[in-house]
Amino acid sequence: MSKRFPLNPKHPERNCWGCDHYCATDAMRCGNGSSRTQHPAELLGEDWYEQGDWGLEIADNAKSIQPSVAKAR
Repeated sequence: MSKRFPLNPKHPERNCWGCDHYCATDAMRCGNGSSRTQHPAELLGEDWYEQGDWGLEIADNAKSIQPSVAKAR
């Protein structure tokens, strides 16, 4: 089971969001460790999940989503 994915973490710059580990930026366990994957909120803003077609069903006032909530399209 995958970890819940926060919609708007307080300090997204402190973690790598590239896999289910959400490692600290100075202790990444996967990949080549050369750079971290940014959280979508860092790239698109706090309403990132409302832009585009992510295929997510998000309940009102949700703070995170379970990855399995995403619908196949």
